Amino acid sequence: MFAEPSAKTQDLLTRMNAFFDEHIYPNEATYHAELDALRRQGNPWQTLTLIEALKLKARAAGLWNLFLPHAYKGQGGISNLDYAPLCELMGRVMWSGEVFNCSAPDTGNMETFERYGTAAQKEQWLEPLLDGQIRSAFLMTEPAVASSDATNIQCSIRREGDEYVINGRKWYSSGAGSPRCKIFIVMGKTDPDAARHAQQSMVLVPRDTPGVSVLRPLSVFAYDDAPHGHMEVVLENVRVPVGNILLGEGRGFEIAQGRLGPGRIHHCMRSIGAAERALEMMIDRLQTRIAFGGPISGQSVWHERIANSRCMIDQARLLTLNAAHKMDTVGNKEARSEIAMIKVVAPNVSCQVVDWAIQAHGAAGVSQDFSLAEAYAHQRTVRLVDGPDEVHRTTIAKIELAKRAALRATAT
Repeated sequence: MFAEPSAKTQDLLTRMNAFFDEHIYPNEATYHAELDALRRQGNPWQTLTLIEALKLKARAAGLWNLFLPHAYKGQGGISNLDYAPLCELMGRVMWSGEVFNCSAPDTGNMETFERYGTAAQKEQWLEPLLDGQIRSAFLMTEPAVASSDATNIQCSIRREGDEYVINGRKWYSSGAGSPRCKIFIVMGKTDPDAARHAQQSMVLVPRDTPGVSVLRPLSVFAYDDAPHGHMEVVLENVRVPVGNILLGEGRGFEIAQGRLGPGRIHHCMRSIGAAERALEMMIDRLQTRIAFGGPISGQSVWHERIANSRCMIDQARLLTLNAAHKMDTVGNKEARSEIAMIKVVAPNVSCQVVDWAIQAHGAAGVSQDFSLAEAYAHQRTVRLVDGPDEVHRTTIAKIELAKRAALRATAT
């Protein structure tokens, strides 16, 4: 049912593939060379000239803000199902999403502004984000609690007159390292005595607000992911106007669920792209390396791994497309089981295929000369971001248990 993209998506996909062939793949080495040069100078947290140049080309080619499901002033307006193949293509090169203004966490934050922001908040923050002028960060995870349960968060948001006073420590705040990051969406507790899922709220905190301190970048398997990074942030008596609240007090958990659904499936789409490219690299390596008198591709163990990789990737892709279709037709809440399933399946599939590709490359696979080590580090991380595997498996199990209980109840 979902095997072939729509005519709209096929047109975009054809143009995006051409863009990758002309501008992305040939510049992979250039991207890393520019970033390495900044590291040697002691500050990789800078805007990359290559990315800025490619953004202009992508925008001119009409490949801009493709992620946004609901059109906003002429931007976006593409379904999750139509976006899936495009996002998968971006997953083949980890840094490419920013070129099309389709990189996390900005995509999730822009969707949050579009769905839950006031007209004034949209004008101040959504429009420059859609224009690619600024970047953003989402501050939810905290080092002192098990953040897999979002109700655990301890960051305090206390109202004093016409202001909120915010105190807390966040970490793995992706995007906060970028010099162009201008706005944080912060989740904290406004009422610790309210019902469990009504304690949390989200407020907008401009990056330059007094009391905001970005302490350090946190690495992912020793990768700093500059220039956007994953930062530890301290909020100490940070004051913002009450008008910076999103949707209202006690609505933070509701917003989080609305925001994380699209974010989760976007991660999965990119994971499939990473796995697909890893499979291609695996096959190319196996066919060109000679060992024990013949090409390594002739060994039966690699036949099995290639076949399993193809089966696993295609299964994950169909599961992702099914989740995207359900999100489009019945909404994110009704699609929560499908979203949870793909969030478990896709990064695990990608981890396994990338791991086999590393094995096929031998020592080269874990070196900086190929993208596989970095891809593995990223895909292993996707098993944690936006909820760990265990949480999503629990969600799936609870839904299945409830289905059977409901059927038994109707039968009696």
